[in-house]
Amino acid sequence: MKYSIALFMLGSALTAFAITKSGREQQPQSAQASSQQKDARTRSGNAETQDALAFTGHVVKEKGRILLKDPVTKMTYQLDDALKAKPFIGKQAKVIGKLDLDSNLIYVDSIGPAL
Repeated sequence: MKYSIALFMLGSALTAFAITKSGREQQPQSAQASSQQKDARTRSGNAETQDALAFTGHVVKEKGRILLKDPVTKMTYQLDDALKAKPFIGKQAKVIGKLDLDSNLIYVDSIGPAL
């Protein structure tokens, strides 16, 4: 009888351990999925997941697109808001916005003269 109780308790402990362990293993997978969803939203320019950054450079119009050319980094960015950027064509400007890393597109929050 004592052995039966001991075996029952051991089985219960192992079951509890297995449940706890499987719960821990599932949590990182959920966190990983959440992180992947967040990364996808960031690449799409979602304001909730990416902070706005400051970019400075020369605003130009090429092939119907308005671009910001950064002479320091040698990077060229397309600007998504032609109405905000148009007054700065041919000038140095500071653009505040969110960068889509896949397309080098800046979602413009604001644009002004570079200091």
